[in-house]
Amino acid sequence: MKVIRIFLFAILAAGSAVYAQDQPYALSLEQAREYAILHNKTLLNARDQVASSNEKVMETRAQGLPQISGSLDYMTYFNYEMNFSFGGSGEETPIDMTKLDEGDLEIMKSLGSLFGPSSPIIMDDQLSGKVQVSQLIFSGQYWAGMQIAGIARELADKNVARTEQDVRENVTHSYYLILITEQNLRIIKGNIENLNATLQHTTNMFNAGVAEATDVDQLRITLSQLQNSQKAVERAIQLSYNMLKLQLGVAPDALIALTESIESILLTVNPAATLAADFDVTSNIAYSMTQSQVRLSQASLGMQNWAYSPSLAGFYSYTNKIISTAFDLTPNHLAGVSLSVPIFSSGMRKAKVNQSKIELDIALRNQEMVKEQLEIQHRQLLFNYQNALENYNTQKENVAIAGRVYTSIENKYKQGLSSSLDLTQASGNLLNAENNYLSSVLTLLQAQTSLDKLFNKI
Repeated sequence: MKVIRIFLFAILAAGSAVYAQDQPYALSLEQAREYAILHNKTLLNARDQVASSNEKVMETRAQGLPQISGSLDYMTYFNYEMNFSFGGSGEETPIDMTKLDEGDLEIMKSLGSLFGPSSPIIMDDQLSGKVQVSQLIFSGQYWAGMQIAGIARELADKNVARTEQDVRENVTHSYYLILITEQNLRIIKGNIENLNATLQHTTNMFNAGVAEATDVDQLRITLSQLQNSQKAVERAIQLSYNMLKLQLGVAPDALIALTESIESILLTVNPAATLAADFDVTSNIAYSMTQSQVRLSQASLGMQNWAYSPSLAGFYSYTNKIISTAFDLTPNHLAGVSLSVPIFSSGMRKAKVNQSKIELDIALRNQEMVKEQLEIQHRQLLFNYQNALENYNTQKENVAIAGRVYTSIENKYKQGLSSSLDLTQASGNLLNAENNYLSSVLTLLQAQTSLDKLFNKI
């Protein structure tokens, strides 16, 4: 279902204006996550590692399947003459032929024709084509290698899943940060607009001789500070958008429009369900990867143990002699088996087995460490979430109080019952309360995201 959802999203995205260079990528939070899953370059590299692992499995499997090789060999002897002499030392022994009967004479004639003084053979050029088929019959290390390749592919798949989680988490954090910063910018702009109106009102009062010059100067200083803050926030927003573009895998000059708001996202936060959820460490992808690593170390140990066992292979070859010399004793067909028996390696095999045992102990210890770390992390994230939730509720109430105070002082200022210093201080307090509130919202959402990732819910 997850693959289908991603595929459908790709089709819809490909057919919409989101891909047009002159129109923005209008993305909700979930759409941004899914788009990053399809286009994030780090994730694409992780998927290529899976493809490479699949090819490694095929390579290992092929080592135990029939292997066919062919060759074409040409050889010249430059018409070399090979002399064969069957006459012993070359000294003739006199034989009294009168004492031989007819049968002995016939034998002597045959020997004379066979054992001449020399028999020259001209070595002609040779051209032959050879086809050989080999098949591994038994090898314990081959089967262990197949198991290792399969576990390595499994680890690559889990690494993709972990990378997907990281990408989703990073996109979520960037999405939240942009929304919070844009909300902060709107608040600053609102404060600037209100302060401009107050400054204009104070300037008119000063021109009428009712207000003092220090009141105008104080408001102008505050306004200038807010305008500087606005520029800094605008630059921070652009930086956050650039980070999101990098995570999404879009062009640096692409336009992005976020379709969700902080208020809509806060509606999805369910503190009661989050705090009541039970944590199963075996469902965490990091712990699952340590389990695969232990199995990989066990398979590696088995492979080293199989190094003590013999291996058996068979072969068949056919040689077609296209051009051959007269003196050729090589058969056309050849078949056989090869049994390789390890006898003595000066302790090399034993050392490799011991190394594998040590690596297995390390893998088991790492698995236990990761389990303990995840359990501690779960407790810590719960503490962080509870603190963030309490701070969020406090800052939310502080904003309401600071807003009421600012409205009261502003009304008094317009009536001449409070000074510009009081108004500036109230405005600063309201702005700080709003900034603290937005910061608490971001901390709460980030704590929620961290817990979701731990529970594999992101």
